[in-house]
Amino acid sequence: MTTENFIIELFFRIDEELKNVEKHPQAKMYPSEVVTIAFLFALKGVGNRAFYRWLKRDYQSIFPNLPERTRLFRLFLSHQHLTAEFLASPTLMGVIDAYGIELIHPVREGRSPQQVGRKGLSNHRWIVGGKLCLILNQDGLVVAWEADTANVHDTTFHPLIEQFDEEMIILADSGFNAKAGNPKNLKLCRRGTWNVRMVIETLLSMLTLVNHFKRVGHRVWQYFKMRLAYTMAMFNVLASWYGLQYDENGVLHLSIAEFSL
Repeated sequence: MTTENFIIELFFRIDEELKNVEKHPQAKMYPSEVVTIAFLFALKGVGNRAFYRWLKRDYQSIFPNLPERTRLFRLFLSHQHLTAEFLASPTLMGVIDAYGIELIHPVREGRSPQQVGRKGLSNHRWIVGGKLCLILNQDGLVVAWEADTANVHDTTFHPLIEQFDEEMIILADSGFNAKAGNPKNLKLCRRGTWNVRMVIETLLSMLTLVNHFKRVGHRVWQYFKMRLAYTMAMFNVLASWYGLQYDENGVLHLSIAEFSL
């Protein structure tokens, strides 16, 4: 599949999902077009300027009404709520984990009064940035997510778990254990047990390698969260592109590597 054919197919799938969303009478682009371009931005995993140069140079024929760069990213922000349409449904069992994302190098911490990231540990190293917490269902698709600065403890995301109190039993590592008590639907798993939790490690590895998601360059918190929203939605669409792939042993195989731009 060529990149152009992939973009057209992606637009078709997004448009089918958003067919009831009306276009503003003064807008030049349909909501499906904006969301498609935002998915491509999340998938390519480069900076704003580099992405816009690539899109305008190679694929403006697909998006003839492409606006100026800063206007395009403001459209991403205003259409962010549509990503909720692509989140998966809860299942009986789920998995939760947190993932640190670097915004600036630790050496640069404190140099700017507009700094939005905070220093915290991620994979045994210090980063200055944010922390993504996400819940997957048993099919390995993102059900819900939340973000905070990198210095917060994983227990900060207990309210996210409590949202599914009557729907899901959520497996987590010991980092989500709180002295004051845990949500009723949270099940803590000791290291080496419940290997089903590895599905979330697979997802995070794909985001790191395919989407260069471990470090992003946003300097405004709302745009950082916008990037997270489109990335989570994009993953669900691409991971289920050919249907969920289970082998003869019932093991789920997730992959988005073939869609790398």
